[in-house]
Order: sequence, then C-alpha cells, then structure tokens
Amino acid sequence: MESKYTVVAENVTKMYKMYSKQSDKLKDLFLGRSKAHEFYALKGVSFTAEAGDSVGLIGLNGSGKSTLANIIGGISTPTEGKIILGGEPSLISVGAGMNLQMTGRENVYYKGLLIGLTPKEIDEIMGKVIEFADIGSFFDQPMKVYSSGMRARLGFAISVNIDPEILIIDEALSVGDPSFTQKCLDRMNAFRAKDKTIFFVSHSLPQMKEFCNKVLWLEYGVRKAFGPVDEVLPLYEHFIQAFNKMSPKEKKEYTAKVIENHSHMLITD
Repeated sequence: MESKYTVVAENVTKMYKMYSKQSDKLKDLFLGRSKAHEFYALKGVSFTAEAGDSVGLIGLNGSGKSTLANIIGGISTPTEGKIILGGEPSLISVGAGMNLQMTGRENVYYKGLLIGLTPKEIDEIMGKVIEFADIGSFFDQPMKVYSSGMRARLGFAISVNIDPEILIIDEALSVGDPSFTQKCLDRMNAFRAKDKTIFFVSHSLPQMKEFCNKVLWLEYGVRKAFGPVDEVLPLYEHFIQAFNKMSPKEKKEYTAKVIENHSHMLITD
C-alpha cells in the first residue's frame, strides 16, 4: 500500500446466513447441513481514501453503509476481500462499542484501554471528554438511562479526544441538537486540517456538500459510484428525486429488480 493511502478496500464482501428456524442454524453449525439463505450486505466493494479525505457514504436504507462503517472501524470483518488501514480507526455511532451497564466515565476508560491507552493517558483526556460531551451529572450514571442523543454526544467526545487517524461517523450527528452538530462539524474540520481521514454516513446531503470531498454511493451492497463530491452527489440527488416520486409499489419493484441483478452478479463473479 502506498503511504498516501490511509484506507484501501479490495473487493470487500460481507455475507450473512439467514435461517428460517433456530434448528436450521444449529444443524448448519454442527453438521454442515445448511438451509440458510445467503444475504450479501456488501459485494465486491473497492475504493481508496487518502490522508485528508472526507468520504461521504450514501445510499438508500439497507445499502450497506453501516456494514462498511463497521468493517472500517474494526467492529466487523469481511467475508471476502480485505480492508488495509494506515492508522488507528475509531467508529462513532449511537452507542457503538459502549457498555450500557457502565457509566459514561467507565466507558471512557473501557474504550481507552481497548485501543491501548494507559490509565494515565485516559485521565489526561477525561476533562476534555466531559467538556465536549456536556451531559452534566449523567456522565456518572449508567448509559442505559441515556437518551440516544446523549449516547451520541459521549461517543463523539470519546472518539475525537483519543485522536485516531481514521474517524468513522455513522449517523451520530442525526440525533444531536443543531448547536452540538455544529460543534461536531467544527471538530471534524479540525481533524481534516490535520490530514486525518474521515468517513461520514449521513442522509443529510447539505452536510455532505459542506464537509466531504469524496462520495461513495452504495446501492444494496454494490458500489454504484465513487469520486469527487461535485460529480457523484448530483447523480445521487437526481436519483433520489426520481425515487421519491415512485409509488410504494414502484419502489418495491425497483428494489427487487436491483437486488435480483446483484444476485446474478454473484453467480457470474
């Protein structure tokens, strides 16, 4: 991998086995008799990202954006293909990597230790995490009593203060208030200025235009387009306008047709 690339995805595929009955899963696990339906969340996705890139991940619900975010963030592994990372990643999504039984403070230690920080190093960033999250006395309460917005605040506060090379934000800004969203965007811009690589999953196209320089468009697990934001995003906007004009029946037929075409790709690959 050339040094300028911080993320290289090579034919990343993620397949899940789906069973109609629990007994079918057990038979497959212990006897190798599979009655599973194979569902491909991602199929043969390739791209490269460089230091300083802010890559927007777009696509209809169910297109594999969060699956890809989890793979880049190290939460999941590909079934086939590989992801090559040129730095430490950190994933921000609502509650990602958090223990809901622990307090906010305990979760800071938990996530810090997982990535190799010493207790002293965690203590040094604790004040910054508390200040950025701004959740008051809830910081020392179990996360199970947090709202989704508070979980996102804490997750973002932890991730940006452990200073990863690769930051992945999966819809974490969609649950915050406008002032916190702007606070996060300002910090993300500061990261980008330091040549960090950022992946941004969002349905907010205005935020994509403001923040991203590249866009990866996924369509039900397959790469539809990848390139500069001013080239790919207009294509997606045109598609969304047309899709939103479809009737529920037409949307269902379109989805079924695309997934069927992708299934043929699996057979011929």
